Amino acid sequence: MKKVLLTILAVFAALGANAQYTYQDAKNPDMLRHSLRNGVKARKEIVIPQVNGYNIYKADLHTHSIYSDAQTTPEWRVTEAWYDGLDILAVTDHIEYRSRERILVNYLKNYLSQEHKKAVNWNINDRKPMTDDGILVDLNFSCKEANRYAEKYGLLIIPGTEITRDGKTVGHFNALFTTDNNLIYDPDPVQAVRNAKAQNALVMHNHPGWKRTNIDYTPAEAAMYAEGLIDGIEVMNTDEFYPGVIDRAHEKGLFISANTDIHSSTAYDYRYNGFDRLMTLVLAKEKTLEAVREALESRRTISYGFNTLCGEEQLLKDFFTASVKVTVMHRGKSSTNVAITNMTSIPYTIRPEGQNQAKLNPFQTIWYSVPNDKQTFDVEVLNMFCSKDGHPVVGLVY
Repeated sequence: MKKVLLTILAVFAALGANAQYTYQDAKNPDMLRHSLRNGVKARKEIVIPQVNGYNIYKADLHTHSIYSDAQTTPEWRVTEAWYDGLDILAVTDHIEYRSRERILVNYLKNYLSQEHKKAVNWNINDRKPMTDDGILVDLNFSCKEANRYAEKYGLLIIPGTEITRDGKTVGHFNALFTTDNNLIYDPDPVQAVRNAKAQNALVMHNHPGWKRTNIDYTPAEAAMYAEGLIDGIEVMNTDEFYPGVIDRAHEKGLFISANTDIHSSTAYDYRYNGFDRLMTLVLAKEKTLEAVREALESRRTISYGFNTLCGEEQLLKDFFTASVKVTVMHRGKSSTNVAITNMTSIPYTIRPEGQNQAKLNPFQTIWYSVPNDKQTFDVEVLNMFCSKDGHPVVGLVY
């Protein structure tokens, strides 16, 4: 009898466990679904407050698709951006380097004329100059495709492209807010950037130290800066961080940016490693092309990646002040216990005056004892950079 009872209990336990991990499909009575797999689309929400009356929009201004040299479509770039918590996306496929074109042309060869059954001009550089065939693809296509899918996700797409020359001797530059990418190419990279500016594009200097031993200007970059052709610069790209670029941005009046330059999947490059993707935080009144452009031109941007933020000093101070809540826990005769609560999804590393540094994790509260003769509680935010070596010191009022 005891064995029978134990068997019955085991069966019920197994049934209960099965019920815990499956559920009935809403339309098919013969189908169970595994509850451990979320059957709905779930977006990661990154909580950031308003700052100085501006909304903060999360943007990636440098991404690629199969229409240049990446591994996925503009449709997936949009879907992926929504999953990752972004609000704004620029699909900036290369003008001069489109290696996937060879695969696409081969796949579509029976659709094509005998004259163009091989990809041409898919890699235009000093060793392989443009032939008389010209560029035979629509360089606006990936932006159009991204726009087609973005509406249902509520994402804003910034039209753009990447002017791509030798990384060591020339450099790479994103043209944003373009009107026709097909009219930008020129053998002279400086003229190509001029062509983008003629469309009223904003030009961003990409990964300024990539394939180099420093962030010094190439002759082409020096010419572009001298003409005032550069509007912004990447402080972070992929896993690269260029602290010295922050000072250049301040000196030249450039917006600061952090972008993935993603060619594979952000899940593989970032989420599986425990980090949010790189992003540019844009402080704008609304999520429109006009408002976002105005924010970039006004340099209201903060780069964010790998728990590090970079920007202008006052903007970073205002950002941190808006991120935390300061409350008095107890006032004593000689000191006051002050609590600091992080109201955002961004972790901070802080060093209060006269104290050891500490982690202030998302939605966490820590407290300190502050002498009563202090008017403010001064906190140095160590994972914020307002210069190559400088961190903002924020005076918190309590």
